Amino acid sequence: MVKKFKEDMMKTFEMTDLGLMHYFLGIEITQEEEGTFISQKKYTETLLKIFKMEGCKTVSTPLENTKAFKKEYDSPKANESQFQSMIGSLLYLTATRPDIVYAVSLLLRFMQNPSQVHHGAAKRIVRYLQGTKNYGIWYRVTHDSKLIGYTDSD
Repeated sequence: MVKKFKEDMMKTFEMTDLGLMHYFLGIEITQEEEGTFISQKKYTETLLKIFKMEGCKTVSTPLENTKAFKKEYDSPKANESQFQSMIGSLLYLTATRPDIVYAVSLLLRFMQNPSQVHHGAAKRIVRYLQGTKNYGIWYRVTHDSKLIGYTDSD
């Protein structure tokens, strides 16, 4: 299916076949006969360095207790720009890490007025990533796959 699509595109457009893709927009791609694996290990390692957490102790879950995540929670304020930077970086990682989507989306609610509790929860996600750098998404090859595209007239 992909081969036929590529041939049709090359007939219509001027293109060069560069072979299998290995890296795209910070996403590492490993293509094998059984399927395709996408991950962001390098990005995760960079994120750990940026936030100075390379040697941090790992945790087994990205989120602990959500009861403390109330806007009126009485906790000292966190550095807003640092928190926003951390959450933005984690949000980009959710493209290949569905295991952190819930935790990141929960913390997105506090981008404007984060407390130390929220910042600690964001750091916990980073600690979780330290132990799960190799995680990603595996797309298994199926022989009945169909390429479908949708468009809007606007």
